[in-house]
Amino acid sequence: MPELGCVPDAFAYSTVLKSLCDNSMSQRGLDLLHMMAKEGGGCSPNVVAYSTVIHGFFKEGETGKACNLFHEMMQQGVEPNVWTYSSIIDALCKARAMDKAELVLQQMVNKGVQPNNVTYNCMIHGYSTSGWWKEVVKLFREMKSRGLIPDIFTCSSLMTYLCKHGRSKEAAEFFDAVTAKGHRDVISYCILLHGYANEGCFADMIDLFNSMQRNGIAANCHVFNILINGYAKRGMTEEAMLIFTEMWEKGVSPDVVTYSIVIAALSRMGRLTDAMEKFNQMIAMGIQPNTAVYHSLIQGFCIDGDLVKAKQLVSEMMNRGIPRPNIVFFNSVINSLCKEGRVMDAHDVLDLVIGIGERPNVITFNSLIDGYCLVGKMDKAFKILDVMESVGVEPNVVTYSALLDGYSKNRRIDDALTLFREMLRKRIKPDTVTYGIMLDGLFRAGRTVAAMEMFHEMTESGTTVDIVIYNIILGGLCRNNCVDEAIALFQKLRAMNVKFNIEILNTMINAMYKVQRKEEAKELFATISANGLVPNESTYAVMIRNLLKGGAVEDADNMFSSMDNSGIVPSSGLINDIIRMLLKKGEIAKAGNYLSKVDGKSISLEASTTSLLLSLFSRKGKHQVDIKLLPAKYQFFDGFG
Repeated sequence: MPELGCVPDAFAYSTVLKSLCDNSMSQRGLDLLHMMAKEGGGCSPNVVAYSTVIHGFFKEGETGKACNLFHEMMQQGVEPNVWTYSSIIDALCKARAMDKAELVLQQMVNKGVQPNNVTYNCMIHGYSTSGWWKEVVKLFREMKSRGLIPDIFTCSSLMTYLCKHGRSKEAAEFFDAVTAKGHRDVISYCILLHGYANEGCFADMIDLFNSMQRNGIAANCHVFNILINGYAKRGMTEEAMLIFTEMWEKGVSPDVVTYSIVIAALSRMGRLTDAMEKFNQMIAMGIQPNTAVYHSLIQGFCIDGDLVKAKQLVSEMMNRGIPRPNIVFFNSVINSLCKEGRVMDAHDVLDLVIGIGERPNVITFNSLIDGYCLVGKMDKAFKILDVMESVGVEPNVVTYSALLDGYSKNRRIDDALTLFREMLRKRIKPDTVTYGIMLDGLFRAGRTVAAMEMFHEMTESGTTVDIVIYNIILGGLCRNNCVDEAIALFQKLRAMNVKFNIEILNTMINAMYKVQRKEEAKELFATISANGLVPNESTYAVMIRNLLKGGAVEDADNMFSSMDNSGIVPSSGLINDIIRMLLKKGEIAKAGNYLSKVDGKSISLEASTTSLLLSLFSRKGKHQVDIKLLPAKYQFFDGFG
C-alpha cells in the first residue's frame, strides 16, 4: 500500500489485526498495534483495534499480556466498549475467577457501558460451571430487568447446569420456553437428552427424541451416542442395540465413539462374540479403533478367562501404533477379579502382564494378596509377599494391612500380632486402617485388655483416631460385656465434643439398656436430631426391642409408628422379633397387627416364628382360643396338634 502511495487506514489495520489474532499470532498483532500508534495521524489505535488484540491474547491463554494491554489502552485515553469488557469477563469466568469477573462487570456499569447478552451469557456460564445457582438466578433476573431477552446461549447454560445437577425436569421448562418462541437447535436437544439419560428418565428421553424428529431437526451421530450411552450405562444393552440399529436405518453413520460405547456395553455383559462382530464391522467401515475400544475388549477377555485372545489384542493395538494398556489398566482388572474371589484368574492376568513386558507394581501385588486373604489362602498370600520382595517391589502399609485383615478374618489373631510387630521392626508405620483391623480382630477374639493397650499405643504414636476407630472400640467393649467402660469412654468423648455417627449412638443406646440405664438410653435417643443425625432402621429396632423387653408394649408400638411415619422400612428380622416378643407376652391382638405386615416377599415368617405360632395356636396350644385375634390366613394353625 505505501509503495502505491496509499496510507493504510483504521479499517485496513483492523482487518490485519483480526487475521493475526484469529490465527494465534496475537504477539505480532501487538507489534502491529504499536506500529500503528507510532505512525500517529488519523489511524491511531481505536477501541476495536485494542479489543481485537486483547481478545486474541485471552484466547491464547496469555492473560498477563491481555491485562497489560487493557491498562495501556486506558492510559492512552481509549475507552473500552462492551466487547472489550465482555472479552475480559469471559476469560475470568473460564478461569473460574468469578469474584474478579463481578468487579469488572461492576466497573463496566459504573463507566456507563451497558452489558449486553454476550456479557451476561459469559457470567451465567461462569457461575453455572462453578455450581453457584443462586448467582445464576440473580443474573438471569438482572438481565431481564435491563430489557435483555435471554437467548439460546443463556438457556443452554441454565439447562446444562440443571441437567448436571440431576434437575432435568426444571431444565425442560427452560427448553419449552425457548422452543415456544421458535428457537430450536440440536445443541439444546442434546443437553436435555443427556440430562434425561444420566437420570435414567428414558421415557422422557425417547419422547424428546421423537419430538425432535417431528419438529424437523435431524438427529446426528452425537444425539444417537447420547441415547445409546444412556441405556448402556444402566446395563440396558438390548435397548442400546435397538437404538444402534435405528441409527443405521435413519442413515446416520456411527463413529468411533458409538462403537466404543456399544463394544464396552457388550464386553461388560460377557457378550464377547457380539463385541468382536462390532469391532470387525467398524474396521470394515474404515473407522480406526481407539484405546477405549481395545481396553473394553481386553478387559472383557481377561474377565472371561480367554487370555490368549487378550494377548492377541494387545499385540494388534501395538501394531496399529496405539500404546499398550499400562499397569494401571491391568491393576483394575486384577482387583476386580480378586474382589469376586477369582484370585487364580487374577494371578493368570499377572502372568499375562509380565508376558507382554509390563512391570507389576505394589498395587498389583496388594490386590493379589487381598484376594488370597479373602478366600482364606494365607500361605499363598505370603508367597506373593515373597515374590514382590524378590522382584524389588517394596511392601507398604497397605500390603501389611491386607495380610493382617486376612489373619483377623480367619481368626488367627496371634499370627496377626506377630506380623504387626514385624511390620514395626521393618519401620513400616501402621496407619488408621491398620490399627482398625488389629483392634477389631482383638475385640472379636475376646482380647479386650490387649485391644485397649493397642488403642493407647495408637494414640501415643500420633496416628489419627477417627470415628471408625471409636466405633470399633465402643462396639468391641459392649460385645465383650465391658459396658460400663464403654459408657465411661463414650461420656468422655462427648465432653471432648467428638462428632459421633448414628451407628455409635445405636450401640450406646443398646448398651445402656443392657445395664438397666433406661432413662439415659431414652435421653440419648432424644438427642439424636440435636446432634444433626437421623435415626435409621437399626436405631428404631434397638429402641423397639428394648422397650418390648421391658414390657413397655404401648411405647414400642408408638416407636414403630414413628419409624413408619419417617418412611423407614422395617426389616423382616425386626418384624419377626416383634411378633415373637408380643406372642410370648400374650399380646395376641397386637402380634396379629404385625403378622398382617408379613407379605412373603420383603417380609416373610422365620422358622422360629412359625414354630412359636404352632406351639401356641395348635389344638393343644395354650392360646388356641385366641386364634380368632390373628389375621384370617393364620387361623389354619387351629387344625394342627
